Parts: sequence; C-alpha cells; structure tokens
Amino acid sequence: MTEFHHISVLLEECLEGLAIKPDGIYVDGTLGGAGHSLQIARRLTTGRLIGIDRDPIALKAAGERLKECGDRVALVHANFCEIGSVLDSLGIPSVDGVLLDLGVSSPQLDNGERGFSYMTDAPLDMRMDGGDTLTAQTIVNTWDYEELRRILYDYGEERYAPQIAAAICRRRESAPIRTTLELVDVIRSAMPPAALREKQHPAKRSFQAIRIAVNDELGAVRKVMDAAIPRLNPGGRMAVITFHSLEDRIVKNAMADAAKGCTCPPNFPVCVCGKKPQVKLITRKPVTAGDEELERNPRSRSAKLRVCEKL
Repeated sequence: MTEFHHISVLLEECLEGLAIKPDGIYVDGTLGGAGHSLQIARRLTTGRLIGIDRDPIALKAAGERLKECGDRVALVHANFCEIGSVLDSLGIPSVDGVLLDLGVSSPQLDNGERGFSYMTDAPLDMRMDGGDTLTAQTIVNTWDYEELRRILYDYGEERYAPQIAAAICRRRESAPIRTTLELVDVIRSAMPPAALREKQHPAKRSFQAIRIAVNDELGAVRKVMDAAIPRLNPGGRMAVITFHSLEDRIVKNAMADAAKGCTCPPNFPVCVCGKKPQVKLITRKPVTAGDEELERNPRSRSAKLRVCEKL
C-alpha cells in the first residue's frame, strides 16, 4: 500500500486566511495527510482541532502524524458535508474556523490499487470511502448513454464526451468493463489521433468526471457550504481550496450569497425577505499558488483559495 504522504497546497495562505486564535476551535473537513491540520494544531494552546475525513486510510495516517498534538485533536470518520452532525456529536455548538481542501489527494491518485489512476491496472473503484456502495464499475457498466455523456462533459469538461459515452456503451454489450486500463482502452478508441497526441493523458478528464460522480463531490460541497457557515462564531473564518471550476463556482456563489443577505428582486422598494448578510468576503478574488509553490508542487496549478468571515 502506498504511504499516505500529501503535499499541502497553499499552506501559508490558508493559515493566514484562517487567522488562527490559540484558544479557538477549528475544523479541517478534509484531513487527508494532515499537513494543514498539523500546522493549525501547532498554533493552538487551549484550542481544539476536529479533523474529518471519509477515507479511513487517510484518517489512520493523519492520526500518526498528529500524535505530537495530543488531546488538542479529535479525528472523525465522516464526509465533510456531515459537519453539523459531527459537531453535534462532540457537543460543539460553533467553531472559529473551517478549512476544506477539496478534491482527491495525491496518495489516492498515486495508489493504483484504489482505481483512481489511469496509469496502473486495478479494479474500477474510485471510492474515497470503501464503505460506500457506488463504484466506478457500476457507473461505467449500468448508467445509460445520456447520463454518461452528461457527467463526462459537465464534470470532466471532456469535449469528446458523446464519442466516449457511446464507446463505453458498445464495449459493455459484449463484456463488463472491470478495470482501469480496460476503461482507458475504450476512451482511447473513441478519440481522434490528434487528441491522443496531446500532452495531457487522454483518460484524465474522463477519470476525473467518473470520480466526482462516484463520490458525489459536488453535492457534498453544496451541503457543506450550507451547513458550515451557520456554525461559525462571529469573526470565525471559512477557507476553501478548490481544484475544479465547478467546485469553485459552488463555493464562490455560496460565499457571495451569504455575504449579500437580501434576496428580494432589485425592483422591490424595501426588503421583505428579512435576510441579513452572514459573512464578509476576505478574498474578493481567489488566491492562487505562487511560482515557487508551482515549481515545488505542479498539482497546485489549479488550486484556488476563497475565504469568508462570519459577521
């Protein structure tokens, strides 16, 4: 099994954005390799850090890395969108900060056994939590053409989505597509020669799309934005790193809506909805990685950080 080691993206920018108080309570909803969490916990004295991850392998590795922090840290196996019930179970009504580093982590991508990678052969799985029932194999072999085309285009921004979806449907008529490299072959067969010569691996976008569907990543982001902002203390901050334009749009719109408050039509002379702004935006534009980080960690290229503060 691959060692769970993950390079934390926009680490210093996250710590600055969270404006950590030594006695504060913080949630890292995407614990991963605990790079962000370790630095948060080291800045706490009487404060507390709640680390959440849906991946048991990541959770175990994070526990080892965070041993030095003692009882300042509590680790919970859950989906970050369940932040409300996690806090309720711990008897915590509100917190001073929430961090989310969205997307799949490097060890998940690099560990061929888990079916995330298009570079090594493995069963088509892609579940972040092995206890979930939906797998990539189920999607590839049972979802209809139109649904496959939709997720490939919407989630992967794959311009050959119709051709790839059709090729998947044709191939599975003779036998189920069971492994990652079988799926790569199908994807390659559907793409024109010019596309196969591009620098990016031809299966990258399709694998991303299927992974997002397997783990309902976009649905989870919508839920956590709705659940987390109300649990922030006044002055508490939420910092969210996204790696995909669809995720970033959800986060951007959720923060903007929470900062706006009133939802009445512009032609109304007075507000009748009664909604007040919940947050102020700390980052009007997303923070991105600098040249030094890009050189050190190329995967940070698509990272965008947005931060808001509870009023």
